[in-house]
Amino acid sequence: MPDREVFTHVVVGAGSAGAALAARLTEDPNVSVLLLEAGGPADADEINIPAAFPNLFKTRWDWNYQTTEQKQLEGRRAYWPRMKALGGCSSMNAMIYIRGNRADFDTWRDAYGATGWGYDDVLPYFVRSEGNTRLGGPYHGQDGPLHVEDRRYTHPMTTAWVESAVAAGFKPTDDFNGAEQEGAGLYQVTCRKGRRWSTAKAYLEPAAGRPNLTIRTGALVERVVVEGGRAVGVAYQHSAGSRTAYVDGEVVLAGGAINSPQLLLLSGIGPGTHLREVGVDVVVDLPGVGQNLHDHPAVPLVFRTRDTTDLLDHNNLVQFARAKATGTGPLTSNVGEGGGFWRTRDSLAAPDLQVHVAPTGFYDNGFHEATARSVTVAPTLVSVESRGALRLRSTDPRWHPEIDPGYFDDQADIDAMTAGVRRMLDTVATGPLAEHVTGPGLPTMESWGDDPTDAQIVEHLRAYTQTLYHPVGTCAMGGDERAVVDPQLRVRGVDGLRVADASVMPMVTRGNTNAASIMIGERAADLLRGKA
Repeated sequence: MPDREVFTHVVVGAGSAGAALAARLTEDPNVSVLLLEAGGPADADEINIPAAFPNLFKTRWDWNYQTTEQKQLEGRRAYWPRMKALGGCSSMNAMIYIRGNRADFDTWRDAYGATGWGYDDVLPYFVRSEGNTRLGGPYHGQDGPLHVEDRRYTHPMTTAWVESAVAAGFKPTDDFNGAEQEGAGLYQVTCRKGRRWSTAKAYLEPAAGRPNLTIRTGALVERVVVEGGRAVGVAYQHSAGSRTAYVDGEVVLAGGAINSPQLLLLSGIGPGTHLREVGVDVVVDLPGVGQNLHDHPAVPLVFRTRDTTDLLDHNNLVQFARAKATGTGPLTSNVGEGGGFWRTRDSLAAPDLQVHVAPTGFYDNGFHEATARSVTVAPTLVSVESRGALRLRSTDPRWHPEIDPGYFDDQADIDAMTAGVRRMLDTVATGPLAEHVTGPGLPTMESWGDDPTDAQIVEHLRAYTQTLYHPVGTCAMGGDERAVVDPQLRVRGVDGLRVADASVMPMVTRGNTNAASIMIGERAADLLRGKA
């Protein structure tokens, strides 16, 4: 390896956005890209088999983050899994393909000054990236690299919930990404023929043979090298040594809502007072770095069932081998098979709640195997008022930062989730699902009866709320000096440095964030190429 490497661009992080960005940039043979990934290749069997994704948690594939003690969650520290491999969290997530609501992107534009990021601006990037096997224009693409399909397996309890939700007043839908988001139905997934289709599969594998793309795994970036107010490269650890890669174009951080702000802070770009406290020389005093952290909180409602099976009944070597060899069978389930969106108040302009339905007892990130056959209905807050922050705990890049999402710090979030729990109880008590439910499956639910009090519901929220794995906002985009990046994703105060990942979302999208992160990578490539 030469002593001084120079590329047009260095992209840090080969996840949902970074992989799409690097692949698109290298479509131009005159551009050279170095893509640095701290993890390794995404080659575990559990990555490819949809139902096996929880088996990746707290393994060598996982950054294994924890939050600070959350005062609204009985002082619990929430576990946050983040994938450490090519494809990033698209190699670990539940594969649900949700873009978000039109109102999300229009709010980015109108309330935060993110010009060029309204719904009509970003829809072409969603369409360009998508290869949907069933749905077509004007809202869907069928020729893009990201395969999207109906799951090959749906458990009867998931179908029963959808029918029960419709009986309880939900509108049926077969497309959460079309003209309207509200309703209940089955989720489409980022799979191809029953197997996970991550951005490593969709973008990096087709681009891997290009001579102008260098992918380097096991590369932990230590800092951005800034000289004379411009990012000129990155310093990183690789093969037990420190190296520096230089650019004659730009550096793009795509490490996600935790790694990207951490790297900015390690590089001296962030709140000056905090940087001086931890012993980092201030390069640019940028107060917003690490602020505005928020996430989708979800609370599992677990119910014991009868006269049916549980997805865990199929978790065996025979079905594992079947899913691996043929892409068929129960383990092609993504666990969170169905769900929906709704508003807890008619006055809201867009849904504030989403639900994920799993034909098994899934709580505490799946670390507790159910002792009885169960179904889980998990209301999820997708319009979040609470905000937290990320801070350094050390100048060593190997140390995890301090992560405080501030779950439920705003009372409005508790009120919305309480209303969401009540609506979901109605769906379980109505229609065909009610014939299979025998009772509550978690201790805090045992005293509820038919009509729990608000206090009983809030007790359950505090005891069981967990992440839905969608942290965003820590390098927020906007149109004024309060934002970390401008609408072209350029870091304020540093030339030649951009951020392109979920951290730039000023407000979390309504729904699973993977598709929106890929869209950000797609649009970032056009911004760098001057084609947006």
